[in-house]
Amino acid sequence: MPAILAHGPDGLTLALAGSAAGLSAATLLQRFRSREGLIEAILLRAWDRLDMETAKAIASAAPGAEGALALLQALLPKEKEESHMTDGLLLLREDFRNAALRQRGEAWGKVLATALETHLSPGRETGGRLGWQMLQIWQGALIWWAFSRTGTAEAYVMAALQDWCDTAGLLPGRRPH
Repeated sequence: MPAILAHGPDGLTLALAGSAAGLSAATLLQRFRSREGLIEAILLRAWDRLDMETAKAIASAAPGAEGALALLQALLPKEKEESHMTDGLLLLREDFRNAALRQRGEAWGKVLATALETHLSPGRETGGRLGWQMLQIWQGALIWWAFSRTGTAEAYVMAALQDWCDTAGLLPGRRPH
């Protein structure tokens, strides 16, 4: 994936990708049929990796709001957070444009929201709202951090999520606002 991050989806050519992979552009063309097919394959592989990371984070998260917070914290980029936000948005644009990639994003969101809901409201019926709300706050906080660059992305996002949990009365021993 480094070649696509270095050049962006629009700047990635078969020659650049081939050079990064140690293959000829003709070999990549034969395998993927087009530059767009190569980009789709690269991004589908990135979704595979994210699905694996998500499953691991879900499996290791403790119950309750603290577990939901830890789950999302485990999915935050740990290094090069600035480039993850800026370059990542270029890749996300491709996910929006391509139906197969968009379906992967939608499926991932459902899995994550369901896991968060399970952690946040065991035994309560909220219709999945809490899980989706937490997921939306997580993603929104990442975007707002990218604008403000206040502290680290992790600290900024976790503070926003903890504030929402406090407001919703989800953290034991803490009073809702």
